[in-house]
Amino acid sequence: MQDDVISSVVTPRPGSANDRQAEHMRDFRAYWNSMRKGHDVPRRSDIDPRRIEPLLSNAFIAERIAPGVTRLRIAGMHLSDLMGMEVRGMPLSSFITPADRDDFALKLVDLFDRPAAIRLDLRSKAGVGRPELSGTLIMLPLRSDLGDVSRALGCFVSKGQIGRASRRFEIVNSHVEPLVAGIESNGMRALPGDRDEAPRAPSEQPVHRSARDYLRVIK
Repeated sequence: MQDDVISSVVTPRPGSANDRQAEHMRDFRAYWNSMRKGHDVPRRSDIDPRRIEPLLSNAFIAERIAPGVTRLRIAGMHLSDLMGMEVRGMPLSSFITPADRDDFALKLVDLFDRPAAIRLDLRSKAGVGRPELSGTLIMLPLRSDLGDVSRALGCFVSKGQIGRASRRFEIVNSHVEPLVAGIESNGMRALPGDRDEAPRAPSEQPVHRSARDYLRVIK
């Protein structure tokens, strides 16, 4: 925005940038919901990057390569900024502290196997040259061209100065929303259980396993 005169300058309200970011994240989730078209999970080929333009630098596409393990196929520049290097091809768990990676792997199992929409509230502790950061990681399942649920559309937003990279985050809270075909929810809610994880049915057993230059695609 350009200002013609000093008197035209309007000081933004505190938190207004955060409000816009929160709105963009709601729109991000709403767009994914709209692409479900009455099914449980949309296809990767249905996703149009132009529809998530406000968060393209925060967006990513991840591919499941094993239970609880994903790698980044497409990644916005913000993810590279957090890591201090190119992140395509890297495991998504690279952003998570080692102590929380087992928990993160279980969330990835939920993401693809239930399937479920996942939201993680994250925190990166302060250190030398590293101010404290908070973050939100959203992961939404997608079907590949073969029809299997093995892709994920995600968004990683952080609040605060990145400082010296690389930054890794601990999981503060997790929100798991199992999907039902034909039902499009308005958002994710906290569910009871460990770190707000949805309780599993008795028959289920936990799986224990220790359109721009800022989007890059693995060939």
